[in-house]
Parts: sequence; C-alpha cells; structure tokens
Amino acid sequence: MVPDIGLIRPPLDVSVPRQAFSRAERNSVLRLSNIHKAYGSRERPVSVLADVSLTVDDGEFCAVLGPSGSGKSTLLNIVGLLDRPCAGEMVLGGTTISHDSAQTTARLRNRLLGFVFQSFQLLPRLNAWQNIAMPLMYRGVPRGERKGRALEMLERVGLSERADHLPSQLSGGQCQRVAIARALVGEPRLILADEPTGSLDSATAGEMIDLLGALNRELGMTIVMVTHDRDLAQACGRRIELLDGRVVADSAAA
Repeated sequence: MVPDIGLIRPPLDVSVPRQAFSRAERNSVLRLSNIHKAYGSRERPVSVLADVSLTVDDGEFCAVLGPSGSGKSTLLNIVGLLDRPCAGEMVLGGTTISHDSAQTTARLRNRLLGFVFQSFQLLPRLNAWQNIAMPLMYRGVPRGERKGRALEMLERVGLSERADHLPSQLSGGQCQRVAIARALVGEPRLILADEPTGSLDSATAGEMIDLLGALNRELGMTIVMVTHDRDLAQACGRRIELLDGRVVADSAAA
C-alpha cells in the first residue's frame, strides 16, 4: 500500500523572505567570484576548484563539461548548497551565501533550487505524484494544493496517465520525467541537473534533453547541467568547460 504523504506532518516553514532578493540582482540567478575548494590537510591540500568566477542569468540553459576529476561535481555541490567553498563569494537568487546557519541554508536550497539526479532519487514507496509533491510538503503546502500542482507538472512532462504508478512500474525515461517534474514543482530560480541522462539509452537521453530545452524555452527555467556528452551539450545555449578545477572555456565569452 502506498503511504498517504498527506498524513506526514511537515517541518517548520522553510520559506525565504521576499526581501532577501535584491532588485539589482533580479536578472542574475547565480554569481560565483573567485571560488576555491580543496580537500585534505592544510599541509597537503588537494585543489579541486581554483579561482572559478562566472555568472548565470535568468533563462540560461548551461552545460558544464569536463573530464573526470575536473571539478564538475564539486562545483555543482557548491552551487547546490551541499558543500561550501574554502574561499570566494557566491550569490544565489540575490542572497550572498554565508553557510552560517544550516537552517537558513536548507531554506534557501528548498526555495531557490530544483535538483535532477542521474539515479532519479525517487522514493520507491511513493507514487509519481507523491514523489513530485515532496518539496512542497517540506514547505508546509496543504495536501490538496500539493497534489494539484504535482498533477500539473506531470502533465507538463507528458506523464499524466502515470500519476499513481510507483517508480518500479515506470521505465528509466519515465522516472527521469518524474524527477524533472519534482524539480519544477516548487518554481525554483535554478535547476541543477547532474548527469541527468547518464542512466538512459541514447534515444531516451535525447528526449530528456529535448524536454529540458522545451522547459527552458517555454517556462524560462534556468538550468545548469553537468554532462560528459558533448553532443547533448550542443543543445544548450551555453557551454562551460572545466579542466583541473578551472574554467578553461565559456561560450558566453566567445
């Protein structure tokens, strides 16, 4: 039996005050300035990101490319507020990120960001619409509204008829559509997609990129996607390449 997530008591409100968003920054979703990240000891640090600076504006569809070990995943984790830099400044949605409070960071993550993962990260005991509604539950949105918005997102990604299906009853491509709908449902400022086609065959991968492109064009969604596939990256309006933790190419600067 699928659990009724309407019975789960949501945690404290995780909204972000509207005044946090600077009018001067409204066209810039993300700004990174001189970001550094290293692991290991102070005596023997291993540099992963070095002096990374870039800006992502509203409505951009960016691909982040680079070989294994280039810093792509670390960069995405920092932007996703899952890790913090050793130095540098990050401004997300007009708010300078300080990491002083885990609660504030969680609020910003829930309000500003949507995530799409290679492995989908769907809860196996929840059906499609319930998985999509999860970010809204953590905001304290009433159950009826959660379901309505989740069903709207399912229609947007072409899966209306699969609303009550469990992840085990869906194909890989359908699971990724559900994951994309979940990322969209909270109306985030920025969607972060980490190798979203990595678990899909080439035909389905192309369909996912087409879907992301359509959402970018039709809804104006801002998307930053990490991918190793240069052919798929050509569908993105902007391509940023990392090598040894540094930005070595950016089509926006061409």
